[in-house]
Amino acid sequence: MSSWLGGLGSGLGQSLGQVGGSLASLTGQISNFTKDMLMEGTEDVPDLPNSGREENEATHSVLRSENERLKKLYTDLEEKHEASELQIKQQSSSYRSQLQQKEEEINHLKARQIALQDELLRLQSTTQPVHPESGRVPAATASPPFSYSVSHHVSAFHEDDMDFGDVISSQREINRLSNEVSRLESELGHWRHIAEVRGTQSSDQTEICKLQNIIKELKQNRSQEIDDHQHEMSVLQNAHQQKLTEISRRHREELRDYEERIEELENLLQQGGSGVTVTDHSKMYDMQNTIQILQMEKVESAKKIEELEDKMKEIYKRLSSAEHDRAVWKREQEQLEVEKRQMTEQCERLKLECSKLQPLALGQRDVVTEEERTLPQSSSVAEVLRLQQALTDAENEIMRLSSLNQDNSLAEDNQKLQMCVQILEKEKSLLSQEKEELQISLSKLSNEYEVIKSTATRDIDLLSQVRDLKLNLEVKEQELNQSIHENEILTAELEELDKQNQEATKHVILIKDQLSKQQSEGDSTIKKLKEDLNDEKQRSHHLEDDKMNIIKELDLQKEKLTHSEQALSDLQLTKQKLEDKVEDLVDQLNKSEKNNFSIQKENQELREHIRQNEEELSTVRSELIRSQTQDSNSQLKDDLLQEREAEVRNLKQSLSEIEQLNEHLKQVAFDLRTENEKLVVACEDVRNQLEESIAGNNQVSLEKTAMLETLRWEKEQLETELCGAEKRLLEEANKYKQTIEELSSARSLSTSALQLEHEHLIQLSQEKDSEISGLKKSIEQMATDHQQMKETLSSSLEEQKRLTQLINEKEICIVKLKEKSSELQEELDKCAEALRKNETLRQTIEEKDRSLGSMKEENNHLQEELERLREQQSRAVPVPEPRTLDSTTELESELSRLHIIKDHLEEEIKHHQKMIEDQNQNKMQLLQSLQEQKKEMDEFRYQHEQMNITHSQLFLEKDEEIKNLQKTIEQIKAQLHEERRDIPTENSDIFQETKVQSLSIENESEKHDLSKAETERLVKGIKERELEIKLLNEKNISLTKQIDQLSKDEVGKLTQIIQQKDLEIQALHARISSASCSQDVVYLQQQLHAYAMEREKVMVVLSEKTRENSQLKTEYHKMIDIISAKEAALIKLQDENKKMSTRFESSGQDMFKETIQNLSRIIREKDIEIDALSQKCQTLLTVLQTSGTGSEVGGVNSNQFEELLQERDKLKQQVKKMEEWKQQVMTTVQNMQHESAQLQEELHQLQAQVLVDSDNNSKLQVDYTGLIQSYEQNETKLKNFGQELAQVQHSIGQLCNTKDLLLGKLDIMSPQLSCGSSLTTQSGEPLKTSQSTGPCESSQLLQQEVDDLRRSLQEKDAMIKTLQENNHRLSESIAASSEAGRREHEQTDSEMKQLKEKQEALQNLLKEKDLLIKAKSDQLHSSNENFTNKVNENELLRQAVTNLKERILILEMDISKLKGENEKIVETSRGKETEYQALQETNMKFSMMLREKEFECHSMREKALAFEQLLKEKEQGKAGELNQLLNAVKSMQEKTVTFQQERDQVMLALKQKQMENSTLQNEVQHLRDKESRLNQELQRLRDHLLESEDSHTREALAAEDREAKLRKKVTVLEEKLVSSSNAMENASHQASVQVESLQEQLNMVSKQRDETALQLSVSQEQVKQYALSLANLQMVLEHFQQEEKAMYSAELEKQNQLLTEWKKKAENLEGKVLSLQERLDEANAALDSASRLTEQLDLKEEQIEELKKQNALHEEMLDDAQKKLMNLVSSTEGKVDKVLMRNLFIGHFHIPKNQRHEVLRLMGSILGVKREEMDQLFAEDQGGVTRWMTGWLGGGSKSVPNTPLRPNQQSVFNSSFSELFVKFLETESHPSAPPPKLSVHDLKPLDSPGRRKVDASIPGSSKDTAEPRAGRRTDLSPFLAPRSAAVPLMNPAGHGPGGPGHLLLKPISDVLPTFTPLPVSPDNSAGLVLKDLLKQ
Repeated sequence: MSSWLGGLGSGLGQSLGQVGGSLASLTGQISNFTKDMLMEGTEDVPDLPNSGREENEATHSVLRSENERLKKLYTDLEEKHEASELQIKQQSSSYRSQLQQKEEEINHLKARQIALQDELLRLQSTTQPVHPESGRVPAATASPPFSYSVSHHVSAFHEDDMDFGDVISSQREINRLSNEVSRLESELGHWRHIAEVRGTQSSDQTEICKLQNIIKELKQNRSQEIDDHQHEMSVLQNAHQQKLTEISRRHREELRDYEERIEELENLLQQGGSGVTVTDHSKMYDMQNTIQILQMEKVESAKKIEELEDKMKEIYKRLSSAEHDRAVWKREQEQLEVEKRQMTEQCERLKLECSKLQPLALGQRDVVTEEERTLPQSSSVAEVLRLQQALTDAENEIMRLSSLNQDNSLAEDNQKLQMCVQILEKEKSLLSQEKEELQISLSKLSNEYEVIKSTATRDIDLLSQVRDLKLNLEVKEQELNQSIHENEILTAELEELDKQNQEATKHVILIKDQLSKQQSEGDSTIKKLKEDLNDEKQRSHHLEDDKMNIIKELDLQKEKLTHSEQALSDLQLTKQKLEDKVEDLVDQLNKSEKNNFSIQKENQELREHIRQNEEELSTVRSELIRSQTQDSNSQLKDDLLQEREAEVRNLKQSLSEIEQLNEHLKQVAFDLRTENEKLVVACEDVRNQLEESIAGNNQVSLEKTAMLETLRWEKEQLETELCGAEKRLLEEANKYKQTIEELSSARSLSTSALQLEHEHLIQLSQEKDSEISGLKKSIEQMATDHQQMKETLSSSLEEQKRLTQLINEKEICIVKLKEKSSELQEELDKCAEALRKNETLRQTIEEKDRSLGSMKEENNHLQEELERLREQQSRAVPVPEPRTLDSTTELESELSRLHIIKDHLEEEIKHHQKMIEDQNQNKMQLLQSLQEQKKEMDEFRYQHEQMNITHSQLFLEKDEEIKNLQKTIEQIKAQLHEERRDIPTENSDIFQETKVQSLSIENESEKHDLSKAETERLVKGIKERELEIKLLNEKNISLTKQIDQLSKDEVGKLTQIIQQKDLEIQALHARISSASCSQDVVYLQQQLHAYAMEREKVMVVLSEKTRENSQLKTEYHKMIDIISAKEAALIKLQDENKKMSTRFESSGQDMFKETIQNLSRIIREKDIEIDALSQKCQTLLTVLQTSGTGSEVGGVNSNQFEELLQERDKLKQQVKKMEEWKQQVMTTVQNMQHESAQLQEELHQLQAQVLVDSDNNSKLQVDYTGLIQSYEQNETKLKNFGQELAQVQHSIGQLCNTKDLLLGKLDIMSPQLSCGSSLTTQSGEPLKTSQSTGPCESSQLLQQEVDDLRRSLQEKDAMIKTLQENNHRLSESIAASSEAGRREHEQTDSEMKQLKEKQEALQNLLKEKDLLIKAKSDQLHSSNENFTNKVNENELLRQAVTNLKERILILEMDISKLKGENEKIVETSRGKETEYQALQETNMKFSMMLREKEFECHSMREKALAFEQLLKEKEQGKAGELNQLLNAVKSMQEKTVTFQQERDQVMLALKQKQMENSTLQNEVQHLRDKESRLNQELQRLRDHLLESEDSHTREALAAEDREAKLRKKVTVLEEKLVSSSNAMENASHQASVQVESLQEQLNMVSKQRDETALQLSVSQEQVKQYALSLANLQMVLEHFQQEEKAMYSAELEKQNQLLTEWKKKAENLEGKVLSLQERLDEANAALDSASRLTEQLDLKEEQIEELKKQNALHEEMLDDAQKKLMNLVSSTEGKVDKVLMRNLFIGHFHIPKNQRHEVLRLMGSILGVKREEMDQLFAEDQGGVTRWMTGWLGGGSKSVPNTPLRPNQQSVFNSSFSELFVKFLETESHPSAPPPKLSVHDLKPLDSPGRRKVDASIPGSSKDTAEPRAGRRTDLSPFLAPRSAAVPLMNPAGHGPGGPGHLLLKPISDVLPTFTPLPVSPDNSAGLVLKDLLKQ
């Protein structure tokens, strides 16, 4: 295609050169003519101005410059023509060389195809009888010429990818040149028009000429650059073609190497066959069988390798083309930069010229204004059109490049080509900067030109020139942009090609892997064949399948081991988390216990307060009784009664609220304990899982025995951990250290495995390096071949030296690329390793996904169970009191409100989840924020402690205020109507409120007190969350470190997946820790952020509260003033009341009633005011204290406290759910144990199978040795049989000749082939010499002449045919001989069988040798064919070269003829033009002469007339007039002369213009004729070139296709041969090594399986025993719970009855109060007694101060009592259950002896019994009953009340364990102390001695029983179910200093005395049920 374009360019150059020449001649003639005419004009009229001359000179200079330009164009086009001819020559030579190479490759591949076909036939002959082979060879030989004949007519365009872009660019160049021609013609016309119009104004035309010259020079430079670019493109195409030839040569050399290798291997085989004894024939037979199998595999893999090779070739082609294109574009960039510099210089020149032209243009502004309007429009239109053309060109270029890109759309390698892109971008930026500078300069120039336009009319031409310059500059810029764009596209293509190369290398590596796999498959088949020598094939197949299954199972086991290791690591992480949680829960327990103690202290204080109130009540009652007797003091006593009753109600309410608080706190403590127990159970579960995973690891590492000891030791540690938390923590720390060491050992093992893999990779890399070195050698060989080719082509072409240099550079680049490919292969290996690790990680991720799903299901189950438990709780709640109903409704409303708040919080939490995902990405930021949160939490703790202190202070102050207010109420009772007048309007609204509101306010205030404890718990929860976040961060950091140790390439992909999975896992762990069932996994982590947000809100609230505080303080002071005023008024009223009461006792009962009513109203109002003020004081104090502690943390709102309380309840429920889930996990762990047992059984089966296989293998080996021995015996017999065969061969005379020929051929190919028969060797000797001389003679003939070679080829073909026929005959003769042998030896049956076997073996050997002979003959045939083909190709090439030379000579002759014709035409035209000009000049002269003569005639006539007139005048006598007339005539003559001269000049000018027009028309016509001729010639050349190129491309494509196919087949077969030979060597060794390793592994696995089976059996027995014990304990506990429920229900009924009685009493009292109020209303008149009330108030204040002091003393007493109680609790905790459980353990001694020791040791280790005690117990087996009973009843004195022994109790020692246990429970259930009496008189005040005695006389048994049972919760067995782990629902210590009893029931008022629990039915309840249970 490039040659065709060169021809096009040359033709166009010729046409343009002719046009230029004709134009130059025409312009020269015109200029000569104008010169002559102007000279004549100046001679005639010397008085004309100089302007015309100057104008003519300017036009002359312009035309001269135009002539010079056209001459230069002509010379350029001639040079282009010559360059195109050279390119055509180069293309033809390259195409010939390509054709030659392709034909050589085709012939070579034909030969290979024939050889492969023969091999296929041979393979078929092995399976089928060898008869129809003679007809196959002619077809094979006939196929190549046919294919060769077809190859000339196959596909059209081979290198369209390379040349299509060149076609487009050349077509654009042609279009551009034609556009330039038309533009130049238009410019010529334009200049002529200017010359005509502006003849006078020619002073500035010299500058215009300069500008035009500059423009022309720029255009010429551009055209030269384009030509250079085309030339470079053609050069690069030639270089690419030579590169392809080099690649093909490399392939040929590789094929030759492979052929040489094959020959060497065959020679080695033949030598080995001759040298070794007959035993090697069997091995040869096996090898040949394997070779046949491998050949069948070769045919399959050949197709794949062919496709891959095609891809490789395409990639290499694209790479080389892209590199060439890149170099070309770089050069173009440099050229463009040079052009820019020139343009900038030209712009500077133009600026200078413009500065010169400015003064000239000032006087010509007016003329230009009109022309300016027209010119800019036309110029803008022209600019738009040119820009559109440039756009279309750019789009075409983009289309071309996109079409190229579509072919090269392969994967990318960004790392290599980003650098190139960056460099190109830098260049682009530099070019854009230069472009911007040029644009700035252009804008300046345009501005200057606009100034010049406005100033001068002459500068219109200059402006047009400037516009042209602008257009040229824009065109240049567009071209620059296009070049930059093309450069970028080429870089992108380069990147894509590099990526393709990388993909190709990867593909090659994959092919190698596939070949290695095929090799391994071949090895397996060889193993099978070796095993299947003479044995049964089915058995061996089964054995191999079994082996493969065993290997797969082993792999599965290994994968399971890896999974177990991963699970171990996960379990350890979870264990660490659980341990942290346990520690947190322990802290929480301690704090909750402290809170419990504080609450108990408060309860005691309240009880003392209640007792005081009860004492006061009793005194009030006694006063009431007295008041009935004494009517005078009745009013005051009634007032006191009312006060007391109101106080009683208030106290009852406060008591109920305190009981609720106490109950709630006990529930919290119980929940915390249950959580602790469940976490302990979870820790034990985790430990069990760890033990199982450690056992799995020990199975792999053969450390089972040591690990069993460590597991036992860990079990003992776990058992001891149940005794105390401190021991447990220490033992856990030791265990963690051990697990960490084990993990580190496992990690070291994994690292050692990784090191082994690394060493293996290093070996692989060394192998790859060796391959690279081989490739480099092949490259060097190719370089030498290339140099030889250069020497051959240097005679024909001189420019090929440059091309070879370029090619050498490209070879260096290819070497570098191959080195890069080797590096990429290493990276690929690393990536493969990373992929393996990736797969393992993916497996772990899948497991985590499964675990996620299971966890979610378990969460759902837990939610359902929670709902069920809630329903049970709701059912369990009895019918509440009316007051409790009110509180429940209030709580429900609060719950609904809190639910709404929770929903809002959940929405906020969802919002925060997104934030946390971002924070997980920024791990470092998270750690910093965590540290800040720690600091904030410390501040929170400090503030919460201060809050607690302030709350306690507020509580005390509130109590004091209540007392004070109660005393004030007592004083206010005597008030009357005066108080109403004094009361302000502010309190009018408060009067309408009821006492119910006051009660609700008190409830709310006490809820604030509740929130103190809850805030502390929430702080603890926040601390837990912080710890969890720390753990998760540590886990993230460890994971990131592990991932960094992995391959860095896979990290980017894996980390995303791992982060997602880790987030899910973290969420689940958070769910485990906080048990958040309803929310997502990250709920509690996000609560921290929510709390932070709330903290900020609280800060805002604090600021508001401080403002409110200041306002409330002012209000408080005002209220105090008001109260003081009211108190004064009340004192006055009381005084008046006293006075009035004395007056109106007898008469005024109505007045009395009214006063009572008023006083009751006042009391209510004051109560309400007091409540409101106390609440205000509380809130103000809290706000003040919180603000005083620090502005950093705000006070906690009541709403927030309620929210936190509800959240805490939810968290508790979730914790319970998660504990149940942990138990489910335990069950799953047990299931896993069962599965491991099944796997062990499968391992046993596999071991048995392996043993069977090994036995079979040993049998096969024995059979093999026997066969070898029999084979050796048969060989001796074979010698005899060989002699008999010789006799048979003598008998067949006809076959002997053919056999002799065949054996002679055999001896030529392999002289030591025949080892069986002596006859063949004897006949082969004479043929050896004849055949060895044959190839030498043929080689000499080949060197001399081609005709001799053809003859020798024909002879060889004939020989090959005869050899094939001989082969067939020999096979038939062998068959005949074998049949004859069988007939002869039918008599001896035993010998005949052996001989038949040997005969078959010999037949196989003969067949194989025949195949070898065929192969060698085929190789000879192929080499001969190659040689003949090469000679033919040389001849064809010579003919082609001669033809091309002839064509070139013809073309050169045509060109010279055309040049001569052109010159002749030009000369003739010039002569004609000179003649024509001379004739025109003579005509002009004659016309001038005629005009002069006519003028003279006319003047003579006028003179004659004048003379006649003068004569007439003379006659008339007028001389003066005559003179005047004569003067007038003279003047007129002068005028006429001037007019004639002017007319003549005008006429000359017109004629001159007409002549010019005519000459121009003639020139145009001449040019058109020339164009038509040249176009015809161009079309003819194009057609010719297209035909020649089409034929060349078709032949080249066909040759390449054939070459590619055959080469692929050949390479595939050769690679398979090499792989089979390597496989044969390595197969046996690998098989033996694998068998040994498998046996060792099986032994190891069997040992491990036995050990694990034993462990499983032991652990299963232990589990069963634990389950039985658990079931029994659960039944006992349930029974206890039922009894306790019954007792509590009875107590509840009693309490309800008491409550109803109290209600009745309260109603009676209310009636009395109403009557008293009526009396008060009557006594309203007595308002003068108010003064007395003030005095009473003062007294009351003094009393309040005294009571405060008493309260302080009581509080100190209470603190001491609480401390004592704490000491007692701490001393008695955890003792009772241990003794009881120890007694139970001793009681278990009476189970059967065969199970006794194991169970007893376990229970002893759990209970902390020492080994010495265990040994004593084992020693004292027989007397165990007595010891048990004594230990039971004697040792249990700490926990059981010491009841006196009965006489019948001694017989109990002989009874069974169950009966004794039942009796023990019955004694436990009986009450130990009599119930307290209900009388009010027995209740004494706090300080009374009788009270203290009562406290002291409380039996110790109840205390003892209360405390151990509380402690029993902490020490429960870990194997208990969650139901059994719960605390009994009845608190036996309810009557003690603790709170109320049952946790599920509503609180019972502490005013009523509690009873010790009595059994409902002692005969039926405990004893019978337990007896039934224990009997079962």
